[in-house]
Amino acid sequence: MTMSDHTEMPDRYRIYAGQLYPGGGKPALADQLVEIEDSRIIGIHDADGDAVDARFDIVAPGFIDLQINGAGAVLFNDTPNADTIARIVAAARSGGTCHLLPTYITAPGTSYADALAAVRSWDGPEVLGIHLEGPFLSPEKPGIHPAAHIRPMDEGDMDLLLAHHGRLLLTVAPEEVGAHQMQRLAAAGIVLFAGHSNAGMEVMRNAVATGLRGVTHLFNACSQLTARDPGVVGAAFADPRLAAGIIADTHHVAPDNLRLAHDQMKGRLCLVSDTMPTFGSDITSFEMAGERISLADGRLQSQDGRLAGAHLGLDRAVSVMVDEAGIETADALHMASGIPADILGIADQFGVVDIGRPASLTCLNQRLETRAVIVAGTVFEKSAA
Repeated sequence: MTMSDHTEMPDRYRIYAGQLYPGGGKPALADQLVEIEDSRIIGIHDADGDAVDARFDIVAPGFIDLQINGAGAVLFNDTPNADTIARIVAAARSGGTCHLLPTYITAPGTSYADALAAVRSWDGPEVLGIHLEGPFLSPEKPGIHPAAHIRPMDEGDMDLLLAHHGRLLLTVAPEEVGAHQMQRLAAAGIVLFAGHSNAGMEVMRNAVATGLRGVTHLFNACSQLTARDPGVVGAAFADPRLAAGIIADTHHVAPDNLRLAHDQMKGRLCLVSDTMPTFGSDITSFEMAGERISLADGRLQSQDGRLAGAHLGLDRAVSVMVDEAGIETADALHMASGIPADILGIADQFGVVDIGRPASLTCLNQRLETRAVIVAGTVFEKSAA
């Protein structure tokens, strides 16, 4: 299945929703009519034989992906420019994503400056900012990141990061970044997450005090909860000020742990795809930082067996949470929309289907597969390839 060419809405557009999930974890409303005009929702009411422009089993707030490395056969790290962003945006729609943060991982020197510039040049509602995942990580927890390029943060980095205008989510290992640096970055509005970190509980507590807001891909490439130190995972569970992203593809985190994390962090845990160029394309392998990454049985891995991102749409992540982790559909949809909106400080715009809000909608079938996304007055429907 592929996303069709986009269709501009008429002046007024009416959608029938067999189940409308309004957001915030609230239960579905049955047989609803959603009316859209000038890219905003102007009406929501019981459907009563009204003429409609489109019909969907499920309508939910538009999905927001805070961590997407690539899609559509391109990797943001390879060519961080507007064309790459456009291809990632288009491919991500097939998984229900309306808005995203292109994610740039550890690379030589200050090459991330090109990624910052590319996102600043993007003119469109789909891209909400950028996620820099590295290079300020722990050499003890590199994961698939090129260890040779993991390094401390210096004043030149501070100048580049603080000069950036736009939303920025920055993943760091808090044990590798100074408290004063954390404070300055947080004061500038940068959203700080801990990831690829071997921090213990005391380090995590101190990091929260200096501006840490969350944890990147919970359970993966971080210190685990143990008897003598709760680590990054335990800190995320214990501190209500911390949010977290999690990769619900069953390869990164077992379904029982997905359920455990949800129960411990309800309202603070969001779904991320961590997806790579194979998603939304026909390719089954690609090069990243000199390593061959291959897709087999839904799992992306390096030649030595390390996980290397994911082959995942957010709609699939929602279905895993519902079908395999046993989470209520309303909660799983909230994890893909309202919670990431809250993390970015834009919950007043996105994450809820309500009158006066922008018409950012993800439309699904009963199997929680994407049928269409609606962004800024444009409908992108899925059709048979």
